[in-house]
Amino acid sequence: MTGENAVRLRPPRNAVDERAVAWWRSRLLVTTAVPVVVLAVLGAFLGSARSWLLLSAGAVAALGLACAAFFPGWWFRVHRWEVTDDAVYVRTGALRQEWRIAPMSRIQTVDTVRGPLEQLFRLATVTVTTASSQGAIRIEGLDHEVAAALAERLTLITGATPGDAT
Repeated sequence: MTGENAVRLRPPRNAVDERAVAWWRSRLLVTTAVPVVVLAVLGAFLGSARSWLLLSAGAVAALGLACAAFFPGWWFRVHRWEVTDDAVYVRTGALRQEWRIAPMSRIQTVDTVRGPLEQLFRLATVTVTTASSQGAIRIEGLDHEVAAALAERLTLITGATPGDAT
């Protein structure tokens, strides 16, 4: 497309909430803690494999701590989102960055989710389901009030957008 109707791709304008860094870090630490505890408990009770299991627990813990220290800050710098009257734009990823654009006419549902850790950090995730084989678009790490307002705005825009979302 050229001329006046050309669409120029640019990074989405909005960053996620700063509390998302602590939320992501907590998720990584909880996810790491489960196998570490299992390996440590098994190491404590299985004498023949004790050193191997405890060494594995230490390696998993070290890897989990390194990931929790590094990735959340990187994700915060990379994750961006934006909603216009025409589309939802999301950029996510750390090593493999993904840009997703969903035209309003393709949106089928808009959901807001707040898991236990998200509730603790007063955050929410907005999931935009489209008629796409790539699956839903998720905007994670939003302030819960911003997420509610965004879901309401998307519902109003998609309701007024012609098309059958297929």
